Amino acid sequence: MKKIIIGIISILLLCGCGKITEDNIIKEFSNKLEKTKSYTLDGKMEIINNEEKMSYLINVSYLKDNYYKVVLVNENNNHEQIILRNDDGVYVITPSLNKSFKFQSEWPDNSSQAYILNSLLKDLTNSKVKYEKTSDGYILTTEVNYPNNNKLQYEKIYYDKDINVAKVEVYDSNDDVAILVTIDKINYKANLDKEDFALDNFVKEECCDSSDESCSNPCPSKNASSLDSAIFPLYVPTNSSLKNSEKIETDNGNRQILTFAGDSNFIIVEESTKVFSEMEVIPVYGDPIVTSTSVGALGANSLYWSDSNVDFYLASNDLSGEEMLTIANSMANSVIVSQTK
Repeated sequence: MKKIIIGIISILLLCGCGKITEDNIIKEFSNKLEKTKSYTLDGKMEIINNEEKMSYLINVSYLKDNYYKVVLVNENNNHEQIILRNDDGVYVITPSLNKSFKFQSEWPDNSSQAYILNSLLKDLTNSKVKYEKTSDGYILTTEVNYPNNNKLQYEKIYYDKDINVAKVEVYDSNDDVAILVTIDKINYKANLDKEDFALDNFVKEECCDSSDESCSNPCPSKNASSLDSAIFPLYVPTNSSLKNSEKIETDNGNRQILTFAGDSNFIIVEESTKVFSEMEVIPVYGDPIVTSTSVGALGANSLYWSDSNVDFYLASNDLSGEEMLTIANSMANSVIVSQTK
């Protein structure tokens, strides 16, 4: 009975004089975020590139003020990565490799993020909003800010009748859905603390000899993976072409170097992924960015990402971040690595 009364009061407060507007919804959404000390969100994100679709399971944790943890699991290969923000900086962690990139970045405040509630509220308060009522709830349409992907133009935020976000669709310049986030559950009473956002939570215990029966964390095999052939992008900027392909032997297998020249000059370096026995923290300049297959590191003139046991590094003084991301996404279905044992 108490819940029913509270629900009626909330509806009356939301409706005001009987008409629900976008201002009512934004205010109620803002109140939810202001009142909570921490929240968690579970759902699914799909990145749609033409006819291709990549799916991530997502879990978002937030603690006032400015603590974030986003766990993304690629459903195609079960590859897990974590974007973490705490007092020390921003990290992209790959637990299976015992590796982390560390950024001095304003993420997630410096761009739209369809899976972070605080970012959605920022989008709604920074631009004009279009309102639509549906049988299930409400839709608010607003502009987005993706500095590294200007093709993304606007988003539709779907609310249920209790003003909980149920779905987010991000549209490109062709009015096609490019990102789809479906939210299964939001918990505004998550009871998180700073310890939940510590990097040490993701550091594996020191590895040990696998021949020891008591060993619970065997050290990675020292046998190197072999990248037998180069992986070529399916997209290359106009008036640019491959000028040289070189293979170099390293302690970690083969390294492939592709050099492209023309109106846009760039190189792509490919190397078999290395698993570290202890957590390796690598400082980088730039921001975390979600590609169609993994979370990468995007700098002013470079993009680093991993996919299917291959590390990729793309560098150019001529390409924009958007063009580098397009090249990276075009390589998603070409990755084949053979293991040398």
